[in-house]
Formats: sequence, C-alpha cells, structure tokens
Amino acid sequence: MAPSTFHRQFRAVTSLSPVQYQKRLRLHEAQRLMLVESLGVEAAARRVGYESCSQFSREYKRLFGDAPARDIREKSVAASDAGKCASIMEA
Repeated sequence: MAPSTFHRQFRAVTSLSPVQYQKRLRLHEAQRLMLVESLGVEAAARRVGYESCSQFSREYKRLFGDAPARDIREKSVAASDAGKCASIMEA
C-alpha cells in the first residue's frame, strides 16, 4: 500500500493522521501513568517518549485543556471525593 493511500484510509477511519493518533495515544498513556501509577509529569513525559517536558506540557494542555499537574490534581481530588461518597453510601 502506498503511504498516501495508507494516510487517506487511516484518516477516514480515525479522523486523525497517524502522527496525531500516535500523539493522542502517548498523551492518554502519560495521563494514565500520572493517575494510576502516581508518576510525576516529567517521568510520565519521558516514559511515553517526550524529550522535552515543556513540549509535553503544551501538547497535554492542548488535548486535555489544562496543565498536566493541575489536571491530575483535579482528577485525583474528584476520584477521592467519589470514593468517599461510595463508602458513605455503603455504610
């Protein structure tokens, strides 16, 4: 398959170019690493292949709408609040 054909078919299926798709996968994996494995921003960025923490932060904010540390902090608080509500409901 010619590269141009692959790109066209890939975009038809995913609505993204292969590079955009890969970038999203990497950013979602970094978010998971920070939330589930408690990695810091720099460690998560490096683990998914970013050499520049500032480039990672820019791309993360563009996709998720907030800086990585702030986003993870807010999501962690929301998850702990949800856990508190669940334990209250079970009692």
